Amino acid sequence: MRIVPAARITGHVAVPGDKSISHRSLLIGALSPGETRVHGFGRGGDTESTIAAVRALGGFVDDVDDRELVVHGADFRSAELDCGNAGTLMRLITGLLAGKDGSYALTGDESLSARPMERIAKPLRRMGAIIETTEGHAPIRIAPAPLRAIDYELPVASAQIKSAVLLAGLSAEGATTVVEPTPTRDHTELMLEAGGIRVMRRPTSVTVHPGTPKLDEITVPGDISSAAPLLVAAALLPGSDLTVHDLGLNPRRTGLLAVLERMGARIAIFERRREGREPAGSVQVEYDELVATEVGAAEVPAMVDELPLVALLAAHARGATRIRGAQELRVKETDRVEAVADALRAVGARIRTHEDGWTITGVPQRLRGGRVDSRGDHRIAMLGAIAGLASREGVEIQGAEAAAISFPGFYDLLETVTHQ
Repeated sequence: MRIVPAARITGHVAVPGDKSISHRSLLIGALSPGETRVHGFGRGGDTESTIAAVRALGGFVDDVDDRELVVHGADFRSAELDCGNAGTLMRLITGLLAGKDGSYALTGDESLSARPMERIAKPLRRMGAIIETTEGHAPIRIAPAPLRAIDYELPVASAQIKSAVLLAGLSAEGATTVVEPTPTRDHTELMLEAGGIRVMRRPTSVTVHPGTPKLDEITVPGDISSAAPLLVAAALLPGSDLTVHDLGLNPRRTGLLAVLERMGARIAIFERRREGREPAGSVQVEYDELVATEVGAAEVPAMVDELPLVALLAAHARGATRIRGAQELRVKETDRVEAVADALRAVGARIRTHEDGWTITGVPQRLRGGRVDSRGDHRIAMLGAIAGLASREGVEIQGAEAAAISFPGFYDLLETVTHQ
């Protein structure tokens, strides 16, 4: 696919439901007796894998329409589950299944099978789970075993590891506590609270007591990670003025907005409200000249999926931007540290890699353009599209279809707000 340069981005849009919350609505809905109605569900390749997994476990998922479904509690029969490309699904469901009575085998595609899984298997084994990985990766096999509560200190800031342990804690004897080096997204604990589970939350730890959640209804706000490419495009193109409505504004997910503001973009947040326990609202971004910034490890969890776009912003900003503490990007769908550097160099940016991030020397003008290989990674595909809009010559994206993993219809929506 070829993305041609744009003059500006303007308009009012909404984006699909938050992927992280959508995964959890299905998994915790499968634990709940009776039915759970999910409004605003975010459909994509990853969440379709979660629907299939819940069905394989004996749960009934009724597709009401594209953005609404009903989940009926699963009986957690023994099953083989194909997690596709969904790392969130594989890690969270491993914790959820660790205390169940069935036997389970979890597989994934080539990309997911290369991602580290001992990081969840180790704490779950400490709880008494019987889990085998394949040389530290998928396939994963889980056998029935009684679980005991633990206090676990995360070696890295990871909401997926935290959530796996907390979900296992629902089946454990006693209260399970997870301590974080840096606060990460808290959708799991918010949803468990909404389902009546006793949860104790502190600034850098969370404790969950055993029990069965009961969720009746969930409204999923728009995914800020899906909105991010559109917001960044507006920040890069002179004359742009874009508003994204009905957006999730969980403070542990909005790091990009803080970075955009301190780099010089004009940001307004309005129509603030809550969707259940999740903050939501509308975000407006208007173009202004950008300046370099620093991003450190403490900020990374709040924008880990948006860091490739921060690097693109930095390439257009005046001065040198340093991004550190992002070593988790090396174990995503691709090694995103290298993939981002290769993509931005290919379109004319000046970027150096480090083990945990980049240094980008920005120039306040359009990049040349060129060819970007998505490497099958949805975030790199969308990065290439925004780089193309802000370039002089356009960008050819190899593997552009990868965007559908998290955002089907991304290119169509982008076209509706783009002006040549």
